[in-house]
Amino acid sequence: MRAVVERVSHAEVRVEDGVVGSIDRGLLVYLGIASDDTAEDIAYLVNKVRSLRVFNDDDGKLNRNVTEVNGGCLVVSAFTTLGDTRRGNRPTYVAAADAEKAGSLYQEFCRQLAATGVPVATGQFRAKMAVHSINDGPICTLMDSRKQF
Repeated sequence: MRAVVERVSHAEVRVEDGVVGSIDRGLLVYLGIASDDTAEDIAYLVNKVRSLRVFNDDDGKLNRNVTEVNGGCLVVSAFTTLGDTRRGNRPTYVAAADAEKAGSLYQEFCRQLAATGVPVATGQFRAKMAVHSINDGPICTLMDSRKQF
C-alpha cells in the first residue's frame, strides 16, 4: 500500500459538477492499493498517516499530527501511486490491485482511519475526479507499507 500525503489548508474532490468530499486544514492522502496488500498494510499506513508530525507546534517545529491540530483527512483512491516507470516512459500498473479488492481495502482504510478519531472525507472510488488542493508548505511525503522508501 502506498500513499502520497500532502499537508493542506484546504482540499476538495469534485465529480462532475459536485463536491463529493472536502476538508480544511489537514492531510490530503492519495492512496494506492497493491494486489498483495492485506489488513497489516492498512494498519501500518493508518497509523503512519494518523501519527505523521507535519504540523507546527508553538515553536514552529513540525511536531504535531493531524488530530493535535483538529484537522481532517481527505482520502482519494489513486492506483497511479503504484505506477512503475523504471522501464520506458509509460508507467505500468501491474502491481495495483483489481478494482474489487482495491475498493474494499480503500473503504476499510478510511473506516479504520476514522476510528482513530480523525474526521475523514473521501473521493469517489473509480470516478474521474478533479482534486483541488492548497498545499500548505509545501509539505508532501511518500509512504509505503512495504517500506520501499
